Amino acid sequence: MTLSSAACGQVALASRALPVTGSTPQVCTITEGDLQAGQLVNFNGVTGDTLQITQLVDQQSLAARGASATLTFSAVCNYPHQIRIESENNGLWPTDGRIAVDAPGFATALPYDARVTWSDRSGLLQTDALVRSSREQRISLDQAAAGTVTLRLAIAAGASNNGSNAPVLAGVYGDTLRIFLEPR
Repeated sequence: MTLSSAACGQVALASRALPVTGSTPQVCTITEGDLQAGQLVNFNGVTGDTLQITQLVDQQSLAARGASATLTFSAVCNYPHQIRIESENNGLWPTDGRIAVDAPGFATALPYDARVTWSDRSGLLQTDALVRSSREQRISLDQAAAGTVTLRLAIAAGASNNGSNAPVLAGVYGDTLRIFLEPR
């Protein structure tokens, strides 16, 4: 039996576009900090989320000892955003709830600097410990970024809110420093 082409049915091709869509929410994440080896001066390290100073004052003069630490955080933000670093107290202040007592010639709080680097930007938060209040530094990024946030904390030797090398009143001192990746 021979089939002729006239007897063969034509196959019709049908097509239809099927759009495939999805969405990615705006997300910024930052991990817990890691201390950088060799970048600790007068710090014990991190316990939980607390960075502990080894010796806050010089034993002879009672003035603040210098201290510095560098921490890194893995981070990603998939949209233009800002990084904000915030000191809750504008320096290291007594943590026992007492109000700083005026004691002529003595430091009642200690200033420090916090430098943050993220992507191709950096900024410096300078606390002055003159008034107990929050203080912040904001850095805007016009693009998404992924990589490492670097934070360097530094307390200058002799730093105080009452003149250089003032002896520090007895007590436990602290501050809460926060880092935010957030919308601009």
